[in-house]
Amino acid sequence: MTAVNRRVFLARTAAISAAAATGAAALPAAASAWSGRTPKFGDGAYVKPRPEAISDPTELTVAEAAWMIRYGKLKPADIVEAYLARIGRFDGVYQAFNTVLADEARAAAKAAGRKKQTTPLHGIPLAIKDNYWTAGVRTTANSFLFQDFVPPYDATPVAKLKASGAIVLGKTQMGPLATTRATTPDGRVTTVNAWTPGNPATDPGGSSTGTATSVAGRMAASGTGTQTGGSITAPSNAQNLTGLKPTMGRVSLAGIIPLSYTRDHPGPLARDAKDAAIMLTAMAGEDPADPRTQGLPPLPDLIEAATPVVSKGRCRVRRRTRVGVLPGYASTATRQAFLSTLDGITDVSLVDVPFPDQWDLLTGNDFNNVRLPERSEPFMPYLRSDLRGFGVSVTGWLQGALMGGNEFITGQRAKLLLLERVLDQIFEKCDVVVQTSPVPFDILGLPEIGFPIGFTTAGVPVGTILGGAPYEEDRLLAVVAAYQAVTDWHHRRPADPVVPAATARALKATGDRGRLSADDVVAQMQ
Repeated sequence: MTAVNRRVFLARTAAISAAAATGAAALPAAASAWSGRTPKFGDGAYVKPRPEAISDPTELTVAEAAWMIRYGKLKPADIVEAYLARIGRFDGVYQAFNTVLADEARAAAKAAGRKKQTTPLHGIPLAIKDNYWTAGVRTTANSFLFQDFVPPYDATPVAKLKASGAIVLGKTQMGPLATTRATTPDGRVTTVNAWTPGNPATDPGGSSTGTATSVAGRMAASGTGTQTGGSITAPSNAQNLTGLKPTMGRVSLAGIIPLSYTRDHPGPLARDAKDAAIMLTAMAGEDPADPRTQGLPPLPDLIEAATPVVSKGRCRVRRRTRVGVLPGYASTATRQAFLSTLDGITDVSLVDVPFPDQWDLLTGNDFNNVRLPERSEPFMPYLRSDLRGFGVSVTGWLQGALMGGNEFITGQRAKLLLLERVLDQIFEKCDVVVQTSPVPFDILGLPEIGFPIGFTTAGVPVGTILGGAPYEEDRLLAVVAAYQAVTDWHHRRPADPVVPAATARALKATGDRGRLSADDVVAQMQ
């Protein structure tokens, strides 16, 4: 962690907290803004496919599909049709999408086929979480409040992905207003975990549930999510994906229906570290519509970071990295095996690090709940007019509306204290740190990456999370890419659903997959 990054992040965190308290985005203006130009992607973004992936376009990673398109072995129209075919066959079971844009995707693929490939996302089909605005396409945030909302333009991250040549396959199911796993606004469970499609009780992760299920179920190459309390890393861990929550401000929130001004983070859910790097490279950058993106340190070369060095059969991480291990982390055999594998990678070292002073207090529910007024404030007109619009998640908005200003201000001060202690007491001893919960780094706006490290005896994925210092997404990607170079968890795919089509249609019609109560929502709330 550089001294410059530390100073910039501390100053910006204080400014964002002040902006949240006053309702004003009081951040410094940038010297430049996104011009519409696409970023540069190095040759490392194009990866020769694994032999087992060549015969099935939906098994290709983004980097592999980009290589196939580059060398004329795959057309955008063919890969789009392959994904649409799987959606048609299996999404009645998965229920990952709430809108499928088949005609639009086919038209975009046809147009891409007439153009020269200039980025690895050219012609790549993506799934977009339904709180991202999409021009002319309903954007509901899975809520009664926005059930008929059709935005006039794309959210900035969607616009950037499209500018890089990506194709939007559809909008994905999510927790109502980004609070829980995907349900209907009144709490009926919809989307299932792609690894256990016949068992709706298996946690698929939330609130970016539909994106995770669509990517894990090979119905999209990659996709977008948002994280306020684990909503990228949790579904990634639950469904054998690599999900990257960048530093606050790396990706614009303009055009994304908000949950918390100081904690919302857009980011990708992908198959592996290389794909996450490609996605974030396209999504990141300054945006005049979001002051949080302006004046940040430059985005590192994420593609290079996610390309491990292998020499004489040994893998080496690109930067010497100390991996901090918190007390009690190695409590399972799967985590112990993960740490042992990491320790065997050249230039990676494990170091024990303590929990910062007053960790339990500063990361507990009392201080974590100071986020609630931030979610209520933009929705006060709705709260005053008709509580039914919030469906089963209304309790959280009421709690925020009823919380006093004193508690909120105290919480913002506690946040800055926690940040200083994390930087001083953790990152002075290590470069990345294992996480037992995403909440502390979500509070602070620090980057995290979730990725697979094994499976339970029942065949359900097990993941873990690494947290990084401000603006060091490249170091997180480098560690995960090196780990994935010596393991194959991330290449494993779930079996196709065997639930009969008639049963799937009945489940979709009746919603007979269980239901979350208001109390359940409060317990799971992001």
